[in-house]
Amino acid sequence: MSRTVTATYQVFPTPADMAAASARLFASKIEQAVAARGVARIAISGGSTPQAMFKLLADPDGPFLNTIPWDKLQLYWVDERCVAPTEPESNYGVCKELLLDKVPLPAENVHRMEGELDPEEAASRYEAVLRNSMKLEGAESPHFDLVLLGMGPDGHTASLFPHTAGLDEMGRIAIANHVPQKDTWRITLTWIVINQAAEVAFAIAGKDKTDVLAEVLTGERNVEEYPSQLIRPTNGKLLFLLDEAAAAKLPATTEVFTTPNGSRKVGTIEI
Repeated sequence: MSRTVTATYQVFPTPADMAAASARLFASKIEQAVAARGVARIAISGGSTPQAMFKLLADPDGPFLNTIPWDKLQLYWVDERCVAPTEPESNYGVCKELLLDKVPLPAENVHRMEGELDPEEAASRYEAVLRNSMKLEGAESPHFDLVLLGMGPDGHTASLFPHTAGLDEMGRIAIANHVPQKDTWRITLTWIVINQAAEVAFAIAGKDKTDVLAEVLTGERNVEEYPSQLIRPTNGKLLFLLDEAAAAKLPATTEVFTTPNGSRKVGTIEI
C-alpha cells in the first residue's frame, strides 16, 4: 500500500533543541484536541530519544507541567518490549519514572501494553483496550491525535523491524512481532493503525541515524529493509523533528525560522 506523502523535516541545532520541539508538539496537540473534542489521544514510543522530552514535560520550572490539561489526556503506547513494567528495558517503566510519576495524569488515563504477559495475549489485550477506550465498532481503526515515533539505526520504527512478519500484517490493531535479530518478541501497533493518526511525527537525533534516514526519505522504496518507509499517513502529511547530525545527508533546507524557542530549518520531500 503506497501513497504520495509530503514529508516535512524541521532541523534543530542540537538533540536538546529537538527534544524541546517534541515537547511543544506534544503539548500543542493535546491543547488542540481538547479544544475540539474535550479529549486528546496520544501514542508514544520507547527508546532513548523520548526521554529528554519526558523530562521537559515534567519539569516543575518548565512551561508544560502546569499548563497541559493532563486530566483530558488519554495516553497510549506504540510498542513495548516483552518485559515486566519494573524492568529498565520497559518503555512504560521509563516513562513512568521520568514523566508519569511527576505529572497529574490520572492512572485510568494511562493505557500501557502488558509486556510481562505472553506476547500474543498482550497484543490481543491491547487491541481490546483500544477498542474499549475509543469505543470502536467492527473494523473501525483507532484514531490518535498524535503518534510520536522514533527510528532505529536499522530503519525500524515502532517494533516493526526489517524482514519481520509484522511488516505484512494489515488487518489487526496490535500484534506480537518476533524479532529474530534481537532474539526477542515485541508488542506493537501495526503500521496501518499508525497511518490513521491525525498527526504522525518522527523524533530522530544522532549521527548513527544519518545514513538510514537519507535512505528512508530519498532512497528507493524497500520496506522490508527500511520499515520506516511504511509510515505514510492517510492525510498525506508526515513530520520529522531532527537534529543537525541526523539530517546531515538530506536535501538542503529551504527556509530558516528564528523564534523565542530557538532556530530551526525546514525542508520538504515528496515520498
